[in-house]
Amino acid sequence: MPVDAHLLAAFTLSTVIALVTPGPDMLFVLGCGMRGGARAGLLATAGVITGDALYIVAAAAGLAALLTAFPVVFTVLRIAGAAYLIHLGVQMIRRRRRSQAGDQVAGGMPGRRAFLNGVVSSMANPQTFAFMAAFLPQFIDPAAGPVWLQFAVLGGVLIVLEFLADGTVGVLAGRIGGWLRGREAVRRRMDAATGTVFIGLGVTLATDR
Repeated sequence: MPVDAHLLAAFTLSTVIALVTPGPDMLFVLGCGMRGGARAGLLATAGVITGDALYIVAAAAGLAALLTAFPVVFTVLRIAGAAYLIHLGVQMIRRRRRSQAGDQVAGGMPGRRAFLNGVVSSMANPQTFAFMAAFLPQFIDPAAGPVWLQFAVLGGVLIVLEFLADGTVGVLAGRIGGWLRGREAVRRRMDAATGTVFIGLGVTLATDR
């Protein structure tokens, strides 16, 4: 086995605890599910996971040292990601004034948009990369086998668990949101609430050090 069994068990438990605690990714998926339905929630989850997978590969490749040496990169990513999330939130709040029929023609939140927004949201949060670079090595034993293979195994476990956790939230939010979207007044409040969540995430990302 490429990963020590005890370390793998500890990693799995730690990851589960971290994932059940609501964070930016879960809130993002929740908002997409409420706005676009269960499919959008799942595709938003897939987008977030895609971004996380790229960060895992980057961490395994040793880019953590590079970004640590040039912290301005973190700042640029953080500000860009914050601006994007705030932009999404503002657009959702503005759309709340549209009629229900007009919203249906516009397609709500298409699956492709939910996926791409998920990728951007994940990649725009450099703290995700910092977490991967700091968290995963704690459960790697160089004596147990190739380090890159251990990164791959642990990263795979993390992605599967994250998909189960965030995907469940996205589907449930989509089911509830689908029922609520049939009611015009509630739909408008949903748009405003979802937009507010995105703006809040953007502000948090911009101000978090």
